[in-house]
Amino acid sequence: MGSVGLLWGLLAPLGCVCVISTGQLLFKLASGHIDFRRPLADPQGLAILAVALALYGAATLVWVSVLRHAPLSRIYPIMALSFVLTPLGGMVVLKEPISTHYWAGVGLILAGLIVISRAPAA
Repeated sequence: MGSVGLLWGLLAPLGCVCVISTGQLLFKLASGHIDFRRPLADPQGLAILAVALALYGAATLVWVSVLRHAPLSRIYPIMALSFVLTPLGGMVVLKEPISTHYWAGVGLILAGLIVISRAPAA
């Protein structure tokens, strides 16, 4: 981690990824409730959407703090984990199927993150 530290170099970015992935799942849930021709007809859908937007807003504020403390080139690749966590959440929470091609892609993403994490700091 070097001078960035565990909090700003790993924990806060991972927290952002988790919150953003949760927000994506909530957006998907809200999409099943909201009819945009009559958006006020389903208060539950609007509540889900509001929570998702609040999570995104909170994650954005934390991300801005992360950017203050850590170089973008070192922390931004962590955001790739959202491509792993969001579909996994879809599989677990929404019972959406995931193909073997997806799992191969997850392996490539994780391998890429390992390579990036071991690259010398610029």
